[in-house]
Amino acid sequence: MRSLVLCALFVAASVACRREAGAPPEASAVTPPAPPAATTTKLATFGAGCFWCVEAVFTRVEGVVSATSGYSGGKTKNPTYREVCGGDTGHAEAVQIAYDPKKVTYESLLEIFWKTHDPTTKDRQGHDEGTQYRSVVFVHDAEQRKAAEELKAAIDASHVYDAPIVTQIVPYERFWPAEGYHQDYFGRNPGNPYCRAVVGPKVKKFEAAFADLLKR
Repeated sequence: MRSLVLCALFVAASVACRREAGAPPEASAVTPPAPPAATTTKLATFGAGCFWCVEAVFTRVEGVVSATSGYSGGKTKNPTYREVCGGDTGHAEAVQIAYDPKKVTYESLLEIFWKTHDPTTKDRQGHDEGTQYRSVVFVHDAEQRKAAEELKAAIDASHVYDAPIVTQIVPYERFWPAEGYHQDYFGRNPGNPYCRAVVGPKVKKFEAAFADLLKR
C-alpha cells in the first residue's frame, strides 16, 4: 500500500512539474521540426492527453515522417503552453502527424490513437485533467471524417472499453506548433519523472500491441 501511495504522489508531482510553463535553460536551442513536403505526405491531427505521450507513440510508427506537438481546436492565436494549461484558450494539446499513405493508412493511425489512450474519460487522461487534455480527432477532409466515425462506432460496438467513447470528431482549422522544448520531449528527456512514470510505460504498451507497425 505504501508503494502505491508513493507512486501516486510521484505521478502527481510529475504532473505538477510538467505543467510549469517555464522552459528549461536549453529550450531556446530546440526548434519544432520543419513540415515535410506536402506532395508526398498527408496529415493527421489528434488530441489524446499529454502531447509528449502522443508524439512519442506516433514517431515510432512505420510511415510516419514527423510528429509535431502543438495546440489545436481553440480560439487563441499563437498560444503559449502557459495559456493552454490555463484552460481558457479552448485549445487541446495535439500532435500533427505527417505520414506516407503508401506505408501506413489513416485507419491504422486512428486505431493506434484510440487504443493508446482512454477515449472514455471526458477532458481527462490519468492525472492530467482539463479541456486541453480532451480526446479529439481533427479531421482534414470528408474522407477522414468518414473513417473516424466508422472506426469509432466499430470500437464502441466491440466493447473494447467498458464505457462509451467520448472522443470528439471535429473539423481541422489550425495547428500551432508548441514551443521548441516540447518537441521530441520523451526522446530527449527519458529520465524526467513524468516520462518515467507515464510516457515510458505507454510507449512500451504501444510497442507490444502494435509490433507489426513499428519502424524497422
